[in-house]
Amino acid sequence: MRRIFWLNPVAHSKHNPIMKKMFQREAAPDTEVAVESLTDGPLHLEYHYYGALALPESIALLLRAEREGYDAAVMGCFYDPGLREIREVLTTMPVIFPEETCTQLASTMGDKFSILVAEKKCIPAMSENLERYGLGRKLASFVSLDMNVLEFQEDPAATQSRMMAAGKKALDDGAEVLIFGCTMQYGFAPKMQDALGVPVIDAAITSFKYAEFRADLRQRYGWSHSKRCAYESPKREEITAWGLPW
Repeated sequence: MRRIFWLNPVAHSKHNPIMKKMFQREAAPDTEVAVESLTDGPLHLEYHYYGALALPESIALLLRAEREGYDAAVMGCFYDPGLREIREVLTTMPVIFPEETCTQLASTMGDKFSILVAEKKCIPAMSENLERYGLGRKLASFVSLDMNVLEFQEDPAATQSRMMAAGKKALDDGAEVLIFGCTMQYGFAPKMQDALGVPVIDAAITSFKYAEFRADLRQRYGWSHSKRCAYESPKREEITAWGLPW
């Protein structure tokens, strides 16, 4: 038995029931899934400012999930917001971040991958992440769909058509693997993969399945993120003395 907590770090729950049903369909038989959103804040995280606003409640919800005994969690945004901050304060529960997860996986499937992003605004932050993850040389290209993330599921047929065109451009750029650069692009991968003949990584499904894997590793071997150096936790006495949340 494993319990997975998926956090959509935005202040709307429109997609939560759909995503929970999708994860339950893809889950192992003994996996329990919870999907939650923020109660306040931005409706998407395409700007750094929005990401900063979303982080305090996101940290609080993930800390709560750890206290409630979840085996792994996913911070459901491809920007990987708060990766270092969240891993600092979480002590035992692995927290999965989509760009880190999907790009590492893609690097084992082909020599070069492309990321299909919502808008050009996304590219600098995601590019910085790739360099930090040591995968800069594996990138063939970013391809912008020129869409706001809130538009992806409004007209699925139109989105699928635009993504197919972006995928073909990415192949022309030399990509051998395609990655969806937003967890809200769920549901479009199967048709693209069949049509284009290369692996197409759905950021939502991939992050969820990796969370299951990490939950198993934690249960069997006690493996989570290291608490030495980079993800060392703040001192509890400081947190208490300064009246900070934990």
